[in-house]
Amino acid sequence: MKLVILLAASLSLPAMGKGIQKTNYPAAWWQPVPRSDAASWEILPQQAKPGEVILSKRTELGILSNFAATPIELDGKKYPGIEGFWQMMKYPEGAEDERLKFPRLVWKFTRDQVAKMTGFEAKHAGNLAEQNMKAMNINWVTYQGKKMTYRTPEKGDHYKIIYHAMKSKLEQNAEVRRLLTATGDLILRPDHEQGHDVPPAWKYFEIWMVLRSELKK
Repeated sequence: MKLVILLAASLSLPAMGKGIQKTNYPAAWWQPVPRSDAASWEILPQQAKPGEVILSKRTELGILSNFAATPIELDGKKYPGIEGFWQMMKYPEGAEDERLKFPRLVWKFTRDQVAKMTGFEAKHAGNLAEQNMKAMNINWVTYQGKKMTYRTPEKGDHYKIIYHAMKSKLEQNAEVRRLLTATGDLILRPDHEQGHDVPPAWKYFEIWMVLRSELKK
């Protein structure tokens, strides 16, 4: 009888704003991780404030990370995950791409190779490409032959492409839909430090909350 009463009480707890109770959600989402076992950039599950949850790669919510191996098909092409799609846009697109004509630059990977990568491998390839972007003094990437400003406070073309890719991930992966829905009204937070004034396209956690609102409609 006591167990029934406790269960009923937990189900009646408030579920909005700061009143959100962790008891309404899997405890594993907030499972503490020793700082000594974490990377310097990592925001740990237990660092969530009341009403928040970290989209930690250490929990099942890691499927919402761009690093997750969640295949998508976008504009007729298949990708093993969002990160490879994101980072490939920094690479030359076709033999006439002006990025190939800059002297003394080495592109360690091709665009197609990066498109097939996931997680940290794709991120590393992107970091190499950004070094070349700095050498060329450019702040643009391309998709389907179109240049887009990369670092910008505007929700411009690059943001729209990333939003489109994440929406495709949601629509094409049942487990992604299940877990995003399961986060209810929790405020979603990133599992890594992003710094100040990062472009809106980089705030994947905010994009997920927008997509979650659309799901509810």
